Amino acid sequence: MKTILLNDGNVSKYLFADDKDVAVGDDVIVVGDPAAPDFIIADMNSSNATVVEGVSEPDDWYGCKYSYADSTWTAIEGWVDPREE
Repeated sequence: MKTILLNDGNVSKYLFADDKDVAVGDDVIVVGDPAAPDFIIADMNSSNATVVEGVSEPDDWYGCKYSYADSTWTAIEGWVDPREE
């Protein structure tokens, strides 16, 4: 798996299979085939995000629920599941 982290706090925003193309540019991140992307992340780019490959997926991963550093997932204190609000 690979994750896209916000550089501020190493918050894991997205999680993809290792074979999914993720291109970090100066102004956006393109996910999927560049000629026909699955989607474009307009608020993340090379100045505020990092892609980390070869991560293991927590069973209950959800965007912004964990931070990732030094090969360790850490639950973010105070995270509230938006599906239950």
